[in-house]
Amino acid sequence: MEVEKGKGTDVSDVQGEDDLDEEPGEEIESAPPLKVGEERELGNSGIKKKLLNNGIHWETPEFGDEVTVHFVGTLLNGIKFCSTRDNGEPMTFKLGEGKVAKGLDNGITTMKKGERVLFTLPPDFGYGAEGRDGVPPDSIVQFDVELLSWITVVDICKDGGIIKKIMEKGERNERPSDLDEVLVKYQVALADGTIVAKTPEEGYEFYVKDGHLFPALTKAIVTMKRGEKVKLIVQPKYAFGDKGKEATDGFPSIPPNSVLNVELELISFKPVIDVTGDSKVFKKILKEGEGALVANEGAAVTISYIAWLEDGTVFERKGVDGEQPLEFITDEEQVIPGLDRAAATMKKGEQALLTVSPEYGFGSVVAERDLAVVPPSSNLVYEVEMLDFVKEKAPWELNNQEKIEAAGKKKEEGNILFKDGNYQRAGKKYDKAVDYVSEDGLFQDDEQKQIKALRISCWLNGAACSLKLSDFWGAIQLCSKVLDFESHNVKALYRRAQAYMKTSDLISAEMDIKKALEADPQNREVKLLQKTLRQLQIESNKRDAKLFTNMFARMSKRSSMPIKKLKVEIAEPEKSEEAAATERECVAEPSTPSEDRMAVDQS
Repeated sequence: MEVEKGKGTDVSDVQGEDDLDEEPGEEIESAPPLKVGEERELGNSGIKKKLLNNGIHWETPEFGDEVTVHFVGTLLNGIKFCSTRDNGEPMTFKLGEGKVAKGLDNGITTMKKGERVLFTLPPDFGYGAEGRDGVPPDSIVQFDVELLSWITVVDICKDGGIIKKIMEKGERNERPSDLDEVLVKYQVALADGTIVAKTPEEGYEFYVKDGHLFPALTKAIVTMKRGEKVKLIVQPKYAFGDKGKEATDGFPSIPPNSVLNVELELISFKPVIDVTGDSKVFKKILKEGEGALVANEGAAVTISYIAWLEDGTVFERKGVDGEQPLEFITDEEQVIPGLDRAAATMKKGEQALLTVSPEYGFGSVVAERDLAVVPPSSNLVYEVEMLDFVKEKAPWELNNQEKIEAAGKKKEEGNILFKDGNYQRAGKKYDKAVDYVSEDGLFQDDEQKQIKALRISCWLNGAACSLKLSDFWGAIQLCSKVLDFESHNVKALYRRAQAYMKTSDLISAEMDIKKALEADPQNREVKLLQKTLRQLQIESNKRDAKLFTNMFARMSKRSSMPIKKLKVEIAEPEKSEEAAATERECVAEPSTPSEDRMAVDQS
């Protein structure tokens, strides 16, 4: 058994964790932890593990990690064939690289830090039919092993290009993302120890997405936890490649194709969140808030802030320098959309820096604020603190009567917004109303009639919003929910037919109109929609006829057979008296039913 002599920096042959075969280990789930003096077989491997001393914590090393151990190897008759304790020097090696007997690799992966174990290895997991110095062929061997420590080793890119050794573990499980701002300390050295880059003592701050120095840094940082310290071995393709780097800032140049050794610490990071999902409102968290709850939509919030333009001009202050804090309800358009949306994501006590694009600010108009005028199309910056908020009660926090009342209130708020032409927000109100009365099993029989009426009314009104917003599939889904309860609901059939017509599904539209007229033969709005449908069908038939005429014409030209004459005639079917009348009506009357017909349900 050879002790590792030293480590080179060329690690292109290092295996990634994904390349290693799965090895047997201790079956923790199927058996309780070992007690001191107890022995157990590891799976069906034939490897036996006897616990001599307990370890600490719960973590165990993995294949690829660098472990430091003391061990004594003996035959079953007690004859010693190797030992690290004889010279007092523990052995450090990487698990899974064949530096020790295969069974010892497997066994160590079941050990905790400080644990001492006696492993008994069958020949297949020891030295096999060949044996070794002091070990006859096909011998069962034993190892008394103490796991002193280990360093987690990660092949970040799975190609040996960036090897990360975790020297000190970080806090929590959060890692920075590409948008976040990180504060790091590092020292970069060549293979001969020459330092070629180093941060000031206080560290260096940058956004991950912007990158810094060379690619390996950001690739490593996004794998690290706050407070984590690592050593990196970086191959040239993730450093400065075949060009190297000129001497700068008092540091020497980096020769081409240099392998770099990096000591890196992630001191802290400030999470940056894309609030709106379109990169137009960013929130950088300066101070974490309390607990896990955020204000969310519909919450009554109290905030303080300072707001300024990109040139530093402060245009508004609230809750600072003697000013009263701002109180508002989120998702009610009481403040600019960017501030509204961001506030809904904040925890109590959280401090954040917001950058708001004009689309979510004051738009293309001039805005006169308390301290300055905001020019058109201005980017805005807000430093905000969430002082307090009171969330709107969730459905599960209310009794049945309160749920019904809350649903009715949301529906009325939606109706007002619909009349004002704010269809997006109206649709949200109808959705919230349905949320309050969505569980049948919780309501009594005398309440079922109320909640059914509320649901149907909100689904219908929501469908009307979807039509206004050109969300035709959304309208179809909402109308279909109504028709699951009332298969001949005229409003639902009417609105779903409108949506089908907009998606060119004229057959489904015709079926819905037919069913609506069966339920209400004199309904004027449905009849007008039927006329519009017939006109669309006529236009569709003409397009189809033209398409087939052109298709047959192309086929005749491509034919190699001698043809005297090919004549394709597509004759329109003889119009019925009703169809002819319909065409006249479509010309004489508007083709689309009035928008005021089938208005939202106010009941």
